[in-house]
Amino acid sequence: MKTKTPLLLCSFVLLAACAGEPQAPVAPASSPATSAPEAPAPADAFMARLAEHCGEAFAGRIVADEPPPEGDDPFAGKPLVMHVRECSATELKVPFHVGDDHSRTWVITRTDTGLRLKHDHRHADGSPDAVTMYGGDTDGDGTAVRQSFPVDAESVAMFGREGLKASIQNTWAMEIEPGQRFLYELSRPGGRLFQVEFDLSQPVEPPPAPWGHE
Repeated sequence: MKTKTPLLLCSFVLLAACAGEPQAPVAPASSPATSAPEAPAPADAFMARLAEHCGEAFAGRIVADEPPPEGDDPFAGKPLVMHVRECSATELKVPFHVGDDHSRTWVITRTDTGLRLKHDHRHADGSPDAVTMYGGDTDGDGTAVRQSFPVDAESVAMFGREGLKASIQNTWAMEIEPGQRFLYELSRPGGRLFQVEFDLSQPVEPPPAPWGHE
């Protein structure tokens, strides 16, 4: 038994020495790199913002009308209401009601390159107006807040045919800040500027269906 004691003591000393040595930190296993989700295209973001209000209607007011219209103003003194009435992944239909005039519907469509705005004008019996489905396509990316639509060739031809020479230089624009405001704009290089702003913070009773869309 005495011959084993020094061996046992030596073993204990070695174990104690090893236990006291600092251990090198173990590097954590590296996780695979994850890329941030790709931001939606401005056209898609704009559509999604407007679609947040699908089914809701909002009152508006004219915030710019320059120069003032000559003769009777079809918008003066009448309630203005927009209604985000029909929504799909590629198209939104937004009637614009002016008092008892339910002839106007904005049609916003996703295209391969951006957005298209058309104005669907109808008579009370639902038949198309002589000047209808005019508008244009975006000519740039725009932003999630604002998109602009220069007049297209088809609309220029229609305006010329119907004697609406001033309209062949039209550019329309829309702005959307969900829960805050929506702006519809018409402008021309000669100084024409028409804007209607809608309060998205206060929904109103939806109006009847626009003519031709019952």
